Amino acid sequence: MKITIQNWTGREARALREARRMSIREFAAKLGMSERIISKWEKRGEDIRPKPVTQQTLDLFLAAATAEEQARFAEMIGYTSSEHSPQEASLNADAAPGSENDPDIPVGDEHQVRRPVDGKLMTLVESGVYFSGPENEPVYLPAFYIDVFPTTNADYARFVAATDAKPPQHWENGEPSPEYLNHPVVFVTWYDASAYVQWCAKSLPTSQQWEKAARGARGDIYPWGNQRTPAKVNCREHGIRNTTPVDCYASGVSPYGVYDMCGNTWEWCSTPTTPGRHELKGSAFTSPFLRCTPSEFNDASADMLDDDTGFRCVTPAETMRALLNVKG
Repeated sequence: MKITIQNWTGREARALREARRMSIREFAAKLGMSERIISKWEKRGEDIRPKPVTQQTLDLFLAAATAEEQARFAEMIGYTSSEHSPQEASLNADAAPGSENDPDIPVGDEHQVRRPVDGKLMTLVESGVYFSGPENEPVYLPAFYIDVFPTTNADYARFVAATDAKPPQHWENGEPSPEYLNHPVVFVTWYDASAYVQWCAKSLPTSQQWEKAARGARGDIYPWGNQRTPAKVNCREHGIRNTTPVDCYASGVSPYGVYDMCGNTWEWCSTPTTPGRHELKGSAFTSPFLRCTPSEFNDASADMLDDDTGFRCVTPAETMRALLNVKG
C-alpha cells in the first residue's frame, strides 16, 4: 500500500506517531523537532498544518514505516487509495526549504557558487530529512553547500604555496605532476585535510552531510539510483589501479550534481569514531564495487595517509548566504 497525504495536520501526525508505536519524545527526536511542537500539533489536531519543510519530513517518515505500521496508520485516519491520488502528494524530497529556521538560500544559478579563497565550485544541499545508513533511518540536516568535486592536486598546491604546508609525499620537488592536477589529492592525513579547510574557511563534512550529498533525500543505494552499475565509478574491477580526473564519471553524479561520491578515493569526514579516528566515505579505486555504497561505514586513524584517500569541503548555508549578501 502506498499512502500519500496531500496536506498533513496534527491529526495525521498523531496517527503516524501512534502507528509507529512511539512516545512523543521519540517521535520528536526522529523528526528533529521539540516535544512542545509535537504536543501542540496533537492538541490542535486538524486546526494546525505544519510548514512545507515539515510536511516533507512527515512524508519521508511515513515512507520509512513498515507495511504493518502503514496499515495501522491508514486505518487510524480512514485512508482509502481511491480518495487520495499519488499525484496529490509525492514524497517531495527535493522541495525547497520552507521553515523559519532555514536560511534564505538563493535559487537558480546560485544553487552553485564559487567559494572565496580556494575557488571551488560548491552546490546547495537543501535542508530536510534524508534516509541515513544501512537501515534508512530518517535524519534531519540543515542546509549546507558541498564541493562539487573532491579537492584536487591543483587545489592543494595553492594551499601549500599559500601556507608553506608540507606537500604530499609523492609530489616531485614539492609539486604535483602536471598530468595529475585534476586528480584528487591523496597521501593526506585527517590533520592535513583539517589544515586545508581551516585555510579556506570551510569544514570537512560530517558523515551524514557527506551521505546525504551522495544519496539524495530518497534513500537511493547509489548516487545515480538503485541500479548496480560499476561502469559509473572508478573501482577495483576496472583495473585502473590509480586515481582518475575528478570530472571523469559524469554519469555517476549524485542528485545534487556532486562527482566521485563512489570510487576514486576515500574521503575524510569530520565525524570521530573513537579517539584519534574519523570516518571515511566513498570507497576508492582500490575498493571492490560492493563497497561503493555511500551508506558503507569505514574509519581510519587520523594520521593515516595512503594513495587512495583524499577529501572535499562543506560550508553552512547560512555562511554562504552571508558571503553572497556581502558580494551583492
